[in-house]
Amino acid sequence: MVKRHTALKIRKTHRYLGLFLGIQFLFWTISGLYFSWTDIDEIHGDQFKNLEYQPKAFNNLISPSKLSIAEGVNTIELRDIGNSPYYWINKNKLYNALDGVPKNSITQDEALYIAKNHMKSGLEVESVEQITKTGKHHEYREKLLPAYVISYKTDEALKAYVSVNDGKFQTVRHRSWRWFDFLWMTHTMDYEGRDNFNTLVLRAFSLLGLLTVLSGFLLWFTSSPSIRKIFKNRKSKV
Repeated sequence: MVKRHTALKIRKTHRYLGLFLGIQFLFWTISGLYFSWTDIDEIHGDQFKNLEYQPKAFNNLISPSKLSIAEGVNTIELRDIGNSPYYWINKNKLYNALDGVPKNSITQDEALYIAKNHMKSGLEVESVEQITKTGKHHEYREKLLPAYVISYKTDEALKAYVSVNDGKFQTVRHRSWRWFDFLWMTHTMDYEGRDNFNTLVLRAFSLLGLLTVLSGFLLWFTSSPSIRKIFKNRKSKV
C-alpha cells in the first residue's frame, strides 16, 4: 500500500492541478454545453437569409473568349450586380458580361442590391460602411477585403458583408454567432486568432487535464477503505 507521505503528495498534486485547471475546465464545459444546445444553422444566420434565392438568368452574354485577358480564363463565375450580369474571371477581376468592360469594384448601392437578394425581406438597413482591414479577432477575419458592412435595425445587431472587388455576398454576423465565436476561442484556447485547434496552450492543458484525472484515480486508490481492507486481508494471509 502507498505510504501516507506519498498519498499526501498525490493529494496535494491533484488539488493544485485542479485549482490551476479549474477555470479552463469551466470554460470547456460551458462552451461544450452551448455548442450542444444551439442550432448551428441559426448560428450561421440562416433565419436571416433568403434561402430560396435563385440567381437571375441573363441572355445575350458576351463570350468569355472575347475578353482581353492575357493569361486566359481559368475560372469563371456569373454574378448579378445591380441587375446587370458580370463575369468574375480567374478569381481576380469583374467584367461586364454584356460588353466586356472591366469593373474594379462595386458601389454601395450595388452592395445593398446584392445584400437585399440574399437577406430576408422586411429587414431595415441602419448603416453601410466599407472596411479595408480586420484584426485576428474580427468577426469578418480571413475573408475577402475590402468589404461593405451593412448593419440592420434588429435586436441581434445583425450585419451582412459583401466584398467590394468581386461583388459576392460573403456572410452574416449576429449576436448569437458572436457568443459562439467567443466560446469557440475559449474552447480551442487560441486567444491569438480563435481558429487554431492545435495551439501549444491547448495541448499543454489537455495533458495537464489528463494528469489531473489520473491523479484523482490514484488518490481514490490510495485513500479507499475498500482497497485498504483488501491489502490488509492479503497481508494477514501471508
